[in-house]
Amino acid sequence: MNIIDELEWRDAINQQTDAEGLRELTNTKAISLYCGVDPTGDSMHIGHLIPFMMLKRFQLAGHRPVILIGGATGTIGDPSGRQSERSLQTMEQVQENVAALTAQMKRLFVTDGDNQVRMVNNYDWTKNINVIEFLRDYGKNFSINTMLAKDVVSSRLDSGISFTEFAYQILQSIDYLHLYQHEDVQLQIGGSDQWGNITSGLDLIRKKEGSEAKVFGLTIPLMLKSDGTKFGKTAGGAVWLDPKKTTPYEFYQFWANTDDRDVVKYLKYFTFLSKTEIEALAEKVQTEPHKREAQKALAEEMTRFVHGEELLEQAKRITAALFSGDIRSLTADEIEEGFKEMPTYTAAAESKNIVEWLVDLGIEPSKRQAREDITKGAISINGERVSELEVEITADHAIGGRFIIIRKGKKNYSLVKLTQN
Repeated sequence: MNIIDELEWRDAINQQTDAEGLRELTNTKAISLYCGVDPTGDSMHIGHLIPFMMLKRFQLAGHRPVILIGGATGTIGDPSGRQSERSLQTMEQVQENVAALTAQMKRLFVTDGDNQVRMVNNYDWTKNINVIEFLRDYGKNFSINTMLAKDVVSSRLDSGISFTEFAYQILQSIDYLHLYQHEDVQLQIGGSDQWGNITSGLDLIRKKEGSEAKVFGLTIPLMLKSDGTKFGKTAGGAVWLDPKKTTPYEFYQFWANTDDRDVVKYLKYFTFLSKTEIEALAEKVQTEPHKREAQKALAEEMTRFVHGEELLEQAKRITAALFSGDIRSLTADEIEEGFKEMPTYTAAAESKNIVEWLVDLGIEPSKRQAREDITKGAISINGERVSELEVEITADHAIGGRFIIIRKGKKNYSLVKLTQN
């Protein structure tokens, strides 16, 4: 299957500047193509992954990807998709973010082989351009009328846009020109909000290199969930690729909880499963939705890709233990990760009757209610049901000497952290 045919099957193409020309080009040669990300933070989130997964598909089809980290453009701020001006970061912060994103990209996308991904930083070729060169050599090629007509600018005219952000599309166009001249890049891909920036780059290349220059642009559709809300957000915020910001267990659970209406779309976008495999999982969604096999496959594929096999297995262990109630099969570190978002209490590492202990912590509102719940078998300690009112809670109950897990009823978990006197 031609790479363009595959992207079309995956519903991964929003706009193309020359669909037939790009199909013909990718049929006749291995091309170089690029996608960029600005270092606005020290980690990408899953929304950033979408165009780069497409870049990876080109790599698997034998093409040569270039990943651009915007060390220069990140100091300016892309106005795309924003209604207000970005706050400028310090140069030091931008460089720290560049280093973090570069390491993240290398771990995810750089592999050995003839079509190894090339990593570049646009600060390297823009840092020595002075203001006169910028205006004469580049600014002269841009029509203000055309720039104002771009959605990225026109959408901001009422609320206001600074010259700094207005000029962002010129900087990104310089990137495409440089990569065309020095890396033989002929295709830029990006999110749907990058269409104006991409077409500006094509215009600059043709003005500098001639109208016959074979360069192309392709954008990925805006990702929305079936309920119309933005993809990649949870109650706790964005789903990050950095395990310190979003734990592998939380990352796994995000994908495992995907709505049936969205799961096949996500399998096509984010995984490298074959058409046959995805169609088989799509059939399972229709015939056996309760088994959630498609969601499990999606969660495993994505967690393995981002965090590796070891942390995938850890996430699955935590998931299985919480489902079965077999809490003692987990390590203290796994408990800390799996119960991160659950109610947390602190208790001294001393012996105390379970009734008093539950009330003192605030897990039970009164001794009467505590006694009633215990005698009815509604209280479990570390997955084991407690039915005797005389039980003493001691430091020996703490898993790894650190945590005790209380379950009240079927689903109400609490994490108790023990402190030493």
